[in-house]
Amino acid sequence: MNSEHAIAIIDDSSSVRRALESLLRSLGFVVLSFESAEAFLTSPSVLATSCVVTDVEMPGLTGIDLYERMRSDKNQTPVIFITANSEEKVRARLGSTPCVLNKPFEVDELAACINQAIAAP
Repeated sequence: MNSEHAIAIIDDSSSVRRALESLLRSLGFVVLSFESAEAFLTSPSVLATSCVVTDVEMPGLTGIDLYERMRSDKNQTPVIFITANSEEKVRARLGSTPCVLNKPFEVDELAACINQAIAAP
């Protein structure tokens, strides 16, 4: 059941955050929204998150910086990247990640990525 899973959205664009919030709530997820990676990392919600959906390019810490910081802190929460850049560039920098979506992406693509990420052990 999706309502058991909290999905964190991290994007510096308020319009992207609102769109993703609405979409994920319509799919039954609990949604936590942050305008920056720094805001997410300092939130008590970081430990209650089932999956993170983050933009790659943001001021301050990028989505890739966030991923690397989480892993260095031993936080294994799945991270899904959304980017206007080439998916290959992100994958080349990080190796294997649950999912990298190029903007614009389809609702079904995001839903499949999240479901795959939260189903992983």
